Amino acid sequence: MSEWTGRVAMITGGVSGLGLGIAKACSDAGMRLALSYRNEDYRRQAAEWFAANGREEPLWVKLDVTDRARFAAVADEVEARFGAVHVLINNAGVSVFGDTADASYADYDWIMGVNFGGVVNGMVSFLPKLRKADGRRHITNVASMAAYLSGPQAGLYTASKFAVRGLTESLRYNLVAKGIGVSLVCPALVATNAWDSAFRRPAEFADSGFGEVDREELTRFGGAFSAGMDPHEAGRRIVNGMSANQGTIFTHPEFAEDFKAIFEESLAALPNEEAPPERLEIERLRRAANKAALEGKEIALDDLI
Repeated sequence: MSEWTGRVAMITGGVSGLGLGIAKACSDAGMRLALSYRNEDYRRQAAEWFAANGREEPLWVKLDVTDRARFAAVADEVEARFGAVHVLINNAGVSVFGDTADASYADYDWIMGVNFGGVVNGMVSFLPKLRKADGRRHITNVASMAAYLSGPQAGLYTASKFAVRGLTESLRYNLVAKGIGVSLVCPALVATNAWDSAFRRPAEFADSGFGEVDREELTRFGGAFSAGMDPHEAGRRIVNGMSANQGTIFTHPEFAEDFKAIFEESLAALPNEEAPPERLEIERLRRAANKAALEGKEIALDDLI
């Protein structure tokens, strides 16, 4: 029997793409599921997989992750249905491509509102439920390799994923003492339709600085996703990382060259000089506080000075 058997997991965007792959893997591990959706066809197709595989039907919750009132209501619905909530997986996200220098307020508001705001809304709505529950509990925030690797065509997406990374890594220090694990997931290419968000852009964010979407060009770009990892396999790797309580879960192996370059460039950018003892002591205290936090101590500001 899995350690996750009977645990209740809420997964946003859990009816298609990577979200459905994660949902399948969570079901494989014995979790009971609540899955959010917006597209009825995707929900129906997901339901067919659960039925065909003899799995318990998830609780389907229609949700726009930017809608805080609805998110709070969903948290109550999930708790009322299952009695407790143990796992939150913030997966829902959108992407947009274009020259970052041309981005409009609408571009920023849409991408940050879903990709970062949706994670915030999930945590604010569901953390009280997890804190009330007993036993194995976990929060998993799905970012992207874009949380580490920036580039010329996905600046806003990258900014949103950097934000998710920073929030998640910090949250891990806070929740260890409360018995709740936290993982940041940074997947790379997965065989999904994650590239086509621009075709479903909400009308209230239509005023894009990137101009009208070139459907043919974007579709050609989307063809690269067919080379991606199977979503169910990516989901299994994510659940395995959660089981190991990994703070960071990388699903793909092909980035050693990038991380080596980041490491070398970062070291080279540091001034080649000695820091004064009083500043060295502040950084020693910071490192010691971080280590203590991961060992279960609640850290106060006094611990940093």
